[in-house]
Amino acid sequence: MTRKRASILVGVAVTAAAGLGAGLAIAATSGSGTGHSTVATAPGSPPYSYYHSMMGSYVGGTSMMGGSGSNQWMMGPAGYRWMFGGTSPPAWMHGERLPAGMMGAGTDPGQVMGRLWASAPGPRVSPGQAIALGSQVPAGARIDRAARTITFTTGGVHLTAVASPAGGPDETFRIAGIVNPTITVPAGAKVSIQVINADPDTAHGLVISASSGRSSWMPVMTGRPVFTGSALWFLGNPTTAGMHTGTLTFTAAMPGIYHYLCPVPGHAQKGMTGTFTVSTS
Repeated sequence: MTRKRASILVGVAVTAAAGLGAGLAIAATSGSGTGHSTVATAPGSPPYSYYHSMMGSYVGGTSMMGGSGSNQWMMGPAGYRWMFGGTSPPAWMHGERLPAGMMGAGTDPGQVMGRLWASAPGPRVSPGQAIALGSQVPAGARIDRAARTITFTTGGVHLTAVASPAGGPDETFRIAGIVNPTITVPAGAKVSIQVINADPDTAHGLVISASSGRSSWMPVMTGRPVFTGSALWFLGNPTTAGMHTGTLTFTAAMPGIYHYLCPVPGHAQKGMTGTFTVSTS
């Protein structure tokens, strides 16, 4: 993705001016996610320090989002919360598409955020590691590749989801070498999902939701996280340092048929979703 610095700023300012909500944090509701968690959103933490430095490099000290003007809050904790989320989805996930003529007609907001957070702190993996982890069969899992199902009977569930993997369909997840498989876990299982963003120019995340998100451009508005800790809002674009990765951890407390999906606007509609079943048997 190629964007001019001014275009990025205009896009951020326009979304803010639209009054699309408030919130804050790269990662999850309240789980112990690796790298990007709500604990790391406090001023002085590495993610916040990165945010402040990154925004300062774009806007300078006296421009519209810098030391003066109506959008000064974008440089401080309020702007950070607005961009990152926290216990709620990031505010930019609540809005419609970015206005035509500002960031380009129909621009995916995930592309804007993917570039802004490409150099953010946090754990990373190499492309080779992403391929291996996306093909790895999780311990305790029964795989049916023809039916595209992964079934766990153990109380501990650990798996890796690679977003938009190399050589695979775009806007999908690869888990155990399967595209968007149906995942079944027993009720009460402690679930840990490592998410890797392999997409070269778009931010992605993963949320366990009651909705598949296919009917809504903004799935986080129609289906919020089902379990505490079952959301990692987004990871930035890969760089030469590697691919961003984060882990969401939660207890599958309530039996039912749910969905895992990318919460970035428009991505679930394009196919970035699968079924997540919590079984009593």
